[in-house]
Amino acid sequence: MFADLNFSLNSGQIMQLAGPNGAGKTSLLRIIAGFSVPDEGVILYQEQPISKYYEEYARELLFIGHKTGVNTQLSAVENVRHWLHINGYINEPDLYPILAKLGLVGLEDVPVRTLSAGQQRRVALVRLWLSDAKLWVLDEPFTALDKSGVAFLQQRFTEHLQSGGAILLTTHQDLTTHFSNLQTVTLEYRH
Repeated sequence: MFADLNFSLNSGQIMQLAGPNGAGKTSLLRIIAGFSVPDEGVILYQEQPISKYYEEYARELLFIGHKTGVNTQLSAVENVRHWLHINGYINEPDLYPILAKLGLVGLEDVPVRTLSAGQQRRVALVRLWLSDAKLWVLDEPFTALDKSGVAFLQQRFTEHLQSGGAILLTTHQDLTTHFSNLQTVTLEYRH
């Protein structure tokens, strides 16, 4: 599927995978996240193959896919509590101020199925304010967000990079924030 692909992402860097639909951006993100196995080659994290040290790697990884990954029967608060629980977080922060920051005031306790697509995306993205993972792998994080939501999310990207994190993302939208450490890898669709 991929040929002659070799790149590295360092602490404090943001990398955008670009290319047309069907070029393999999501497939590559899934391989990098360890959800799929490459036919050949190796994915390294801190110079170690993720296949041999996946548990350690997974603790440093936050993956948010194109689909929100939220349970639409649960409320925003219940979704976030569930995510915290399954990821081993013991101390739960006060979720209401965090959800308010994301524009979900008054919607914290209603079933997610009643929310708009953009609001559902914001429920998924709250993980970016709660996770202590160093590597964020994000597939189309701006989907269904309005301009203010995109700007707010990019502000969070800046904070994460300044604290030594790294971000690998796909997006069909232009990044409106100037990231001095932005790299772009363009994938091409080949028959």
